[in-house]
Amino acid sequence: MLLYDGPSSGNCYKVRLLLHELDIPFERVEVDVMRPRNRMELLADKNPALRVPVLQLDDGRCLAESDAILWYLADGTPFLPEDAFERAQVLQWMFFEQYNHEPYIAVVRHRALVGDLDAHADTEQRRQRGYVALDAMERHLERNEFFVGDGYSIADIALYAYTHVAEEGGFDLSRYPATGRWLARVSSRPGHIAITA
Repeated sequence: MLLYDGPSSGNCYKVRLLLHELDIPFERVEVDVMRPRNRMELLADKNPALRVPVLQLDDGRCLAESDAILWYLADGTPFLPEDAFERAQVLQWMFFEQYNHEPYIAVVRHRALVGDLDAHADTEQRRQRGYVALDAMERHLERNEFFVGDGYSIADIALYAYTHVAEEGGFDLSRYPATGRWLARVSSRPGHIAITA
């Protein structure tokens, strides 16, 4: 397998983390997500949206969008429950991550990393929306060790990716003790890798 990957991207990290958890060998083609260039020549025939991650299978087929890749890789493994309702709950949290979490926490973090937080009028609004997402996660994690059922799943991987680096965008995670305990549970797993790995 070949992963077109941005090293600092949480969306790409999700895929790398699951590949490591599943002990699936893969090669990487790094794409600079901070200052993208050459995307057309690298990705045009692999993902019309010209975004990473893109997973190229051994037979040449390509799959884009981080959560679609997670679902594909996790199918038939312990990272995706067999129960239909729990599978739907995994999707529920993955949709939450893409619509209520990533557009705020990831975007503010990205702006902080490239040094242009003040160049965008909506940064503070995005930060507040990020806190709304963290509040929702905290309420759930006060009563649950993981996001779906009793075990670690791709719902956790999807939410962990940008949550564990939220402080790089100025988010104060000390306000979220249950989330902090969940972050520690995920990072202590044997298959865990750092986002920089």
